[in-house]
Amino acid sequence: MRDLFRTRRMWRPRSELKRSYEVVIIGGGAHGLATAYYLQKMGITDVAVLEKGYIGSGAAGRNTTILRSNYKTPEGARFYDASLKLYDQLAVELSFNLLFSKCGHLTLAHSDRAMFVMANRAEVNRLNRIDSRLIGPEEIKQLAPAMSLSPDATYPVMGALYHPPGGIIRHDAVVWGFARGADEGGVEIHPGTEVTGMQRDGDRITAVQTTRGTVAAGTVLSATAGWSSLTAAMAGVALPITTHILQACVTEPVKPLLDVVIVSSQMHVYISQSDRGEFVMGAEIEPWTTYRMLNTLNFLQELARHTLELFPQLEHARMLRAWAGLCDISPDYSPILGATELSNFHISAGWGTYGFKAAPIVGKTLAELIATGRTPDLIAPFALERFYTDSLVSELAAAAVSH
Repeated sequence: MRDLFRTRRMWRPRSELKRSYEVVIIGGGAHGLATAYYLQKMGITDVAVLEKGYIGSGAAGRNTTILRSNYKTPEGARFYDASLKLYDQLAVELSFNLLFSKCGHLTLAHSDRAMFVMANRAEVNRLNRIDSRLIGPEEIKQLAPAMSLSPDATYPVMGALYHPPGGIIRHDAVVWGFARGADEGGVEIHPGTEVTGMQRDGDRITAVQTTRGTVAAGTVLSATAGWSSLTAAMAGVALPITTHILQACVTEPVKPLLDVVIVSSQMHVYISQSDRGEFVMGAEIEPWTTYRMLNTLNFLQELARHTLELFPQLEHARMLRAWAGLCDISPDYSPILGATELSNFHISAGWGTYGFKAAPIVGKTLAELIATGRTPDLIAPFALERFYTDSLVSELAAAAVSH
């Protein structure tokens, strides 16, 4: 009878590292675990996921849970739309409640130029069959009645890009769901296992060195977010990436006021309200490069000022907590995904602030690449070689604010 009430572990306890694996994945976040999950679905189960902290301790556990696909480039829009479609069915597939709230996403416009940019993005989205359109203040008021639309504001709202499929999802649940699914398929998950180096022979990585010993590897995938350039350097691969911190914070729980994600590109702020009533808020990445994940006073001051312009009723709400995470930024603000000059070393890097949105499609496409040796068409535009062939995929127009 006691067995009936025994707490079921989310995944098996960490085992001893074997001497070799068919696939070694560096990074136990959403991308690494999603790839492991889809690999075992394709029959590749001799896989080790190595995470230096606890599972989901990096970018996957530090983001603000926003999902959307209304990007500026056709390549980016198609890619993120494919990810959003996978997210739609992910809770059922993983048999895990991911708390996905498809509440819609508003990107505000405060100038004529911003309205032009939003109209252009809406056209790109519609050409790729993505639900996205330009709306005026009247419809914005219906979607977010608590938000101030005063014409006397410092940044008066002239319109917005409305993206109904956008929303928020529980980031921890996504990580746990992928980890449990991968574990059930035979994948080994190794938290507390830091990668310290790689052994290379010609154009191949032969082994991965860790704080728990060295393991031989048939294929190696780096999925380490802000640490991507350092991990790739261990393999002798140079990435055109800079690392910055991104900060966010939440208020104490308040009564429901907001049932849509609000983003302002010109005010550099994004706001949503969680199921618990907390206002989740963030801004743009800090302009300096650093690995020091500490909050700054100027972030809180600027964020509070812009948030109160949109939601003055939060004046007396208390700040509950704030945090920072690492973002790896590529020159064109698009990810670096897939194969490198080494025949068995692949990467998922350069995500900036967009990585969590892409987790399912990254896992599915990278698993296909590892299993077949062929790069899926969906990720071909994001290859590392584009920086040498001058075929960039610039998402700067959709990256004026992080989300």
